[in-house]
Amino acid sequence: MSVLFNQQLVFGLIGGLGLFLFGMKIMSEGLQKIAGEKMRQILASLTNHRLVAALVGVGVTALVQSSSATSVMVVGFVNAGLLSLMQAIGVLLGVNIGATVTAQIIAFNVTQYALPVIGVGAALKLFSKTRRISYFGEVILGVGLVFFGLAVLRQGFDPLRASEEFQQLFMLVGDYKLLGIAIGAILTMITQSSTATLALTLALATSGLITFEASVALILGENIGTTVTANISAIGTNLAARRAAFCHFLFNFFGVIIMLMIFPMYLKLIAAITPGEADFIIQTQSQADVYASSMGDKPHIARHIANAHTLFNVINTLIFLPFIGSLAKISTYFIRGEGRQEILPVKFIDDRVLNTPPIAIGQARRETKRMAQIALSTLEETNRFLDDNDLRRLPDLEINEATLNILQQELMDFLAKLSHRSISADTSVRITSLMNIVDHLERIGDHCETLWTLNIRKIDEKIKFSRTGINEVTTIAATASEFLGFVIDAMEHDKIDIVQQAIAYEDKIDALEHSLRMNHISRLNTGECAVQPGLIFIDMLQCYEKIGDHTFKVTDALVGNK
Repeated sequence: MSVLFNQQLVFGLIGGLGLFLFGMKIMSEGLQKIAGEKMRQILASLTNHRLVAALVGVGVTALVQSSSATSVMVVGFVNAGLLSLMQAIGVLLGVNIGATVTAQIIAFNVTQYALPVIGVGAALKLFSKTRRISYFGEVILGVGLVFFGLAVLRQGFDPLRASEEFQQLFMLVGDYKLLGIAIGAILTMITQSSTATLALTLALATSGLITFEASVALILGENIGTTVTANISAIGTNLAARRAAFCHFLFNFFGVIIMLMIFPMYLKLIAAITPGEADFIIQTQSQADVYASSMGDKPHIARHIANAHTLFNVINTLIFLPFIGSLAKISTYFIRGEGRQEILPVKFIDDRVLNTPPIAIGQARRETKRMAQIALSTLEETNRFLDDNDLRRLPDLEINEATLNILQQELMDFLAKLSHRSISADTSVRITSLMNIVDHLERIGDHCETLWTLNIRKIDEKIKFSRTGINEVTTIAATASEFLGFVIDAMEHDKIDIVQQAIAYEDKIDALEHSLRMNHISRLNTGECAVQPGLIFIDMLQCYEKIGDHTFKVTDALVGNK
């Protein structure tokens, strides 16, 4: 009997929690695919206004359905310099409210419909020919798995009702709120998922194993434990990112202390806004009672828990929103150091956002645009070096070329990792396009390096070009630079009607390379140019022609992305 008892408990706990978390993952990924563009628009709306920042946190977390994912994302944005500390604190306050949407969804008494919902979701996912409907199928399938996982969890806890030892233990959680908070925090830290703790709390509560007071204590603890994820993700980041993560812990920790001080009033407020009695237990088994017990022996407690979760975070946000500046100062006191801006090759991409593909692809595009600007700067500086032979330009040119190499490697790695995530077909096309653009931009940097190496050889060997030769190199150099600048401007402003102009530019560069090479051969025949300068001259022309080719291929990838 003891073996069966342990087996049902362990299997129910592992299987139910696994189904629940897997369902949350599928639902979250489906929502991200549907609302990816909206998430980018919401993040783009960020201003220094703290209320707007909080609303952004609410909106993004509601779309992502994961407070951990959003908080990690925010830390990554601060580390990349995309968000200030003050903005990040505002967003993180909103993240807490957005996270409570999960609890509100799973508090509905629809467990008995879990299997048909799974069937409908799977059918839409597997057999739909329309991508958007397939994504909706993922969301529905995820919802069904969430409710089915909760049902399995609740059934797994059934043997505990007959155990006096466990009943005594659960009574301690209700009697000693600090113990409940500690357990909630530790469970969340271990599982690295606030939704896992929420699922366990709901299963225990609806099974009648813990009281509403004990459930609230666990939920308060979960709000502290969930901040650990952001703080772990902040390890190795810059000062502002570590302070933002610490602020997330601070306002949740202080919020729990405040709730403990007004705990009886807090419970009365929840009871006042929530229908039914939280600890009401079904005693009979009439048909109505069987239907009502679809979520367990306490049919009303799930909604009370969900409202307690939401109310805590709403009150906490309202309390601390006016004191964002004070929170920033406290975090500065605890995490000391000079907020020096480090110059890093990679600025916008961060592996922390890979779990949110729509955001990740947006960051990769920003990094690619930055790489394109560095490539243009490298080409323009190379042209200047060929014109004035100033060797002092070399260190900056070498840094730029090394940066392009690092960016190519980092972006390719980032995009490859992103391609292995659950992504939409549109995101997959964008990844392929960005990979092509990144590759061709790096090749432009390589040809620039060849150009300045040829010029160093020219200077070292005291080789002189004729006035005509100098003018011809300047002409093709200016055209190549103008072409790359045109394409990058189109990239910056999302222009798509650039193919004809790009073809004209590439044809012009090809024609220049051919005509200038033929002119040079003619000068060789007449004795105007020597052989040694001529070899360097021809190699330079070929480099600019190759730069034109790669620039045109960037255009192809850019237009194909649309």
